[in-house]
Amino acid sequence: MISKGCEQCAKGGKMVLFVYGYCDQRDCFYCPLGENRKNVTDVYANERLVESDEDVLEEARRMDALGTSITGGEPQEAMGKTCRYLRLLKEEFGEDHHTHLYTGITGGRENMRRLSEAGLDEIRFHPPVEQWGDLHGTEWEDILHVAREEGLTPAFEIPGIRAEEEFLEFLDEGAAEFCNVNEFEMSDGNYRRMQEQGFELQEGHMSAVDGSKEAILEVMGDHPKVYFCTSVFKDAAQHRNRLKRMARNLRRPFDEVTDDGTLVYGKTYADPERFERLEVPEEFYTVKSDHVEVAWWLLEEMIEEGDLDDGEVVEQYPTYDGTVVERTPLA
Repeated sequence: MISKGCEQCAKGGKMVLFVYGYCDQRDCFYCPLGENRKNVTDVYANERLVESDEDVLEEARRMDALGTSITGGEPQEAMGKTCRYLRLLKEEFGEDHHTHLYTGITGGRENMRRLSEAGLDEIRFHPPVEQWGDLHGTEWEDILHVAREEGLTPAFEIPGIRAEEEFLEFLDEGAAEFCNVNEFEMSDGNYRRMQEQGFELQEGHMSAVDGSKEAILEVMGDHPKVYFCTSVFKDAAQHRNRLKRMARNLRRPFDEVTDDGTLVYGKTYADPERFERLEVPEEFYTVKSDHVEVAWWLLEEMIEEGDLDDGEVVEQYPTYDGTVVERTPLA
């Protein structure tokens, strides 16, 4: 089973809104947060540091966001901020803008009510791994029912550390709507701690942990309300599709969009007047403060014919930070 939030994520349609970098509950050895986001109060919309509400809305528009996932740190430890952004998004984009939130604490009825009233649709709980198997009869069982009573869709989202049948019991009892299991991954933020715990990367993989998938699928994989999200799918589908959505929105007439969702164009430091003298149509280039950006194929042709001396083909992400993937000199 795949939830509405996950459907949108698979299409690359979910904006990721990081609202708060602190998490006082526990220092999970597998926490993937990098140093720039751990223990900060900064807000990020995708890769963009948020300085105003308009930044959040603009980032959502850049990717034609179908919805937003709220994450941290711990969003419930910044309830005022979390609820304010939920209201902002719903007021701007309407009720169909689907929202879900990741949380590692129960929070209680008042928080569930506030989140629901602010516009949250779906809440995904991640109980401490040391409590897995003993969640029945605790606040974790109670909060599933409370969240549903307050109008939220309650679910579990857990890292694929190990198989745990108790989550299947919650699904069969109707307390949780679904359970997402994310393939266990190593990142820059947790690599050292993961190694200390004895985990290693799968051979040939950039992030997936060795041996984390097969046992979980054997125990939990056949349940209709369990969805196992692989690291390959996150990179190859979710992230790539988000980039493609952005690229389609942001591309200029002369930009080429690749299958990976990057933008390709030419760059030269030639005098812009040379383009005018050569009567290059305006839709094929744009003048920047110290260089000219132009259709890459046209730049290549102009250099081959001796109209320009040099330049380069640039491939970059369509994200706010505009990270350059590759530069290929032309001469």
